Parts: sequence; C-alpha cells; structure tokens
Amino acid sequence: MSVKLNPKVIAIVGPTASGKTSLSIELAKQFNGEVISADSRQVYHGMDLGTGKVTTDEMQGIPHHLIDVVEPTTVYTGADFKRDAEVALKDIVARGKLPIIAGGTFFYLELLRGSMSVAPVPPDTELRAMLETKSTAELQRQLVATDITRSAKIDINNRRRLIRAIEIIHTLGMIPPVEPTTSPYDWLTIGIDIPANILAERIHERIIQRIDQGMIEEVATLHQEGVTWEQLDSFGLEYRYISRHLQGTMSKETMIEELSTKTRQFAKRQRTWLKRDKSIIWLHFPVTLESVQLTLQEFLTN
Repeated sequence: MSVKLNPKVIAIVGPTASGKTSLSIELAKQFNGEVISADSRQVYHGMDLGTGKVTTDEMQGIPHHLIDVVEPTTVYTGADFKRDAEVALKDIVARGKLPIIAGGTFFYLELLRGSMSVAPVPPDTELRAMLETKSTAELQRQLVATDITRSAKIDINNRRRLIRAIEIIHTLGMIPPVEPTTSPYDWLTIGIDIPANILAERIHERIIQRIDQGMIEEVATLHQEGVTWEQLDSFGLEYRYISRHLQGTMSKETMIEELSTKTRQFAKRQRTWLKRDKSIIWLHFPVTLESVQLTLQEFLTN
C-alpha cells in the first residue's frame, strides 16, 4: 500500500537584504510556485518602501499572498498570520502549485511550521484601546512587572508586541509555553549565507536607494493619514528613525547613519536566531537558480 506524502513547501530565510525576495520569485518561475510573504509589516497598505515590499513589476507575474491585507492602524498578530497563511497554503496546494514562503519575520515562519505556537487569546478591543494611551516606557514597565521572563524575549520597542503580550497575560495570567505541533506539510528551508561585509554594503545602499525613491515621504504620508508617531515607531527601524527625523529630533545624515548601524545589528540578531535551526540548508550568497536547483529537485521528487 502506497504511503500518502505530505504536500511540499519551500521556505527561504536569511538576514535582511540578503536576496530572499528575488530568489523566491526565480524559484516560483522555475517550479510552478506562488509566494507567501512572511513579513509582519508587508501585510499593511501604504508601507511599501520602508518594508522593501515587492513591486508588481518585480513579481514578474508570480502571485503573491499576504501583502497589503490590512490597514496600518489595525493590529495584525502572529495568530492572524498563521490563520491567513494556512488558508493560502491550502489554496496553492489545491491548485497544484508549489508554496514558497519568503520574508524576514522568522517567528511567523516558525508558527506556520508548527515549531512555535500562539496563545489562543482573541483580541480585547477595550484593553487595547486603554493600552494604546500608555507610552512605550509604561508598557515596558507593565510587562516586566507581570512577566519578566517574557519581557526579555521580545522587542521592547515594538508597541504592538508589548500590547499583545500584556493582552495574553491579562487573559491567561501568563504567557503559555511553546507547544510544537506536527506540520501537515513537508518543509525544505533554504538559508542565504551572506558575508557580513557584503551585507553591510547592501544594507547601506538599499537605505539610500529607498530614500531616493521616497521612503521619507512615505512615512510622512502614513502619519498624515492617522498613524501616530508611536505606532510608526513600533513598525521597525525604518519607520522609527525616519519618524524621529520628521519630528525634528534627528538630522537626515544622522538618521541615515543610525538606520544603517541599527539595521546591521538587526541582521546580526537575525543570523543568530536562524543558526539555532539545524534543519536549514545554508547556501552561499548569491544563491542562484543553478546553485539551488539540485537541492530542490531532490526534495520535490522524494
């Protein structure tokens, strides 16, 4: 009796600016695939240059999922991503296509693979509205007071994650431990191993390019449309430092320097996080179709 094989899924990981997006598109073209974005910021409308969102031209006709699905004034959680990504996975597989996951929010990927779990706590709109009135420092103090262990494991400058953690503790009394589950899919995770000096150059060049393309204006527009400075601060480095520049507390030159430095440090933390995962197959930058083709063919035919 033949054994039913789980559907195949490919994930592409690597530090920011390592070429995950372009590789995912090349693989999708070669292997009849569609891309699911695993990025906590690209789900938001209007956050394009600051998140490195793939453009329609760059997609080259490849369908992309979980891009531009909510407004930036909305809180979109890991649980939301897991739900929406599972729907997209089933849809892609049902149509005989290969799902390819690409994006820099590795926590999202781990949720999808089942190596991490989310707390079964629905949004509490009243609590969230109350917490939004607090400063980031007040939220940090509240989380430390209620769960000091959890506070050491999240980005304490990310208001959305602070609020979500407090919301879970408010409901359950604690952050529940991780409970891994078995994925219904067969996963291959490819890591892009890029030298630090090359990555640093790419990070700086990308920042300058995006500023030239209008990244500062993008942040200003988001604020004009109702996204507060504190919300922008929680959306990550680009929005944090450009917001400070727009508020007049930082010159453009200092902003670019700080953003480059902090992004390099962020990329280093991403590497550390990823190196924990021994299932990742690391390939040297630049990862070309030729260099990855044999690995993929073996995976897809076994």
